[in-house]
Amino acid sequence: MEFRYLGNSGLKISEIIYGNWLTHGSQVENDTATECVHAALDAGITTFDTADAYANTVAEQVLGDALKNQRRASLEIFTKVYWPTGPKGHNDVGLSRKHILESIDGSLQRLGTDYVDLYQAHRYDHETPLEETMQAFADVVRSGKALYIGVSEWTADQLRAGHALAKELNVQLISNQPQYSMLWRVIEKQVVPTSGELGISQIVWSPVAQGVLTGKYRPGQQAPEGSRAADTKGGADAIRGFLRDEVLTAVQGLQPIADELGITMAQLAVAWVLQNQNVSGAIVGASRPEQVRSNAAAAGIRLSGDIMGRIDEAVGDVAQTDPALTASPARRPA
Repeated sequence: MEFRYLGNSGLKISEIIYGNWLTHGSQVENDTATECVHAALDAGITTFDTADAYANTVAEQVLGDALKNQRRASLEIFTKVYWPTGPKGHNDVGLSRKHILESIDGSLQRLGTDYVDLYQAHRYDHETPLEETMQAFADVVRSGKALYIGVSEWTADQLRAGHALAKELNVQLISNQPQYSMLWRVIEKQVVPTSGELGISQIVWSPVAQGVLTGKYRPGQQAPEGSRAADTKGGADAIRGFLRDEVLTAVQGLQPIADELGITMAQLAVAWVLQNQNVSGAIVGASRPEQVRSNAAAAGIRLSGDIMGRIDEAVGDVAQTDPALTASPARRPA
């Protein structure tokens, strides 16, 4: 495993991050989830990402149980706040001071820790003044319940405004967590340059495009049994946008490149996002321990300029690049 600094801070994280969206508390049984976490630890992964909204708080509990008895100082644990949780009442959502301060306490209890290394705004809240949100995050840091703050899926302008307020409050906003893959490049034109200027790193999710970049989905064929596209608990909804025949055909063109390098298509996809210097880590999920071990093997792989060019040629114009696709809900979800 290799490690990278997160933003303009002294915190190092594993460049492969284990995340439990759509898996813990939902797609896989708790015993299997624990096996996956232990496989991640065995592979040298020290950074774990979750959120209070995943499986309506259950994912945090499962991760906390799986990490029990590990040396806390050797781990970097990240979680997030914004989406509705618990009974999903009118204040159980968003980035109000009330919701942030109540949510961090719930997250720490479920994770079984006194603090998280990174506390993230899971989306931008258009219904709460940004000053209120950033002051609440600053208070979370000053109370010792989080060491750093980050955000997820914020636009370049939102990052700039949040960073300015964090600086005024003397806390460190060091990361953004966007979707990023060969097929989803919407951060490249605005978010990445702005982040580089501000000292913010990307922690990217879905580097394998919900499994599409593994090559297991074929144009004109039914999704394999047991795959995310066949999952009725949320997985199928998350992947649907990538399952167009023109996308799946382009992805098959990546197989010869992976074969030439002697790696899997998933490893190629994870290695690709890590070539971006503004990316500190790639979040990978798994429903089986062997998937964790395979994904972790992408750490340290460096792709030549020629290989990067061939990947661009294979993907062609099926990749999404419009910066406007980085967006948060205009109103808080119910």
